[in-house]
Amino acid sequence: MSSTLEVDSIIKTYGRKQVLTDIYLKCCSREIIGILGRNGIGKSTLLEIIFGTQNAERKFIRIDGNIYDKAFKVKNLISFLPQFNFLPKYLTVEQAARLYLGKIVQHFLLNDILLEKIRNTKISSLSGGELRYLEVRLVLSTHSKFALLDEPFKGSSPILIEKIKEFIIAASQKKGIILTDHDYRNVLGVANRQYIIFDGGMKKVQDQKELIQWGYLPTSSPN
Repeated sequence: MSSTLEVDSIIKTYGRKQVLTDIYLKCCSREIIGILGRNGIGKSTLLEIIFGTQNAERKFIRIDGNIYDKAFKVKNLISFLPQFNFLPKYLTVEQAARLYLGKIVQHFLLNDILLEKIRNTKISSLSGGELRYLEVRLVLSTHSKFALLDEPFKGSSPILIEKIKEFIIAASQKKGIILTDHDYRNVLGVANRQYIIFDGGMKKVQDQKELIQWGYLPTSSPN
């Protein structure tokens, strides 16, 4: 069954600076939407507002016709990957997965060669890429209708990035996904639609040339 997430009329201000101005965004099941923008432009803030952990001067979040102020409080509605690492460092990979996924943890681990190899390794001993890979896999393995991914490729090697992209595409067969990352090439490579936050507003972009036009990339940027 297809679901629809609508974000409308979002306004967010920090002090005298209006970071987000009347933002509108729509995401449906089986869609991957990429959001780009410079540091501090409001990408993470937007995802947090959608999730419900960030307040806004004005917002309208609707999922399947129902309005939500704090969507994260509703089970299996939205899962969220924050840009910072969130798993307790004293747990092993298996313990963290069990805490997050419950009874399906064995199936989860046995069907992932990398995680099966490190299942007894503590979170504190993982490389940055391994930890991000685990976090992305956990978030995408939940039964949520939508997933918000803030910098899913951060700190990952090219091989792990390709695996993460595969999991994002596979997960999109069952849910809608909104992601943001500074690695614009991989965002463009995985997203069905992409936008850039510019001067507080949301602008749809088609390709790298339009990112240059909006001043996100230099004119000398390689293909």
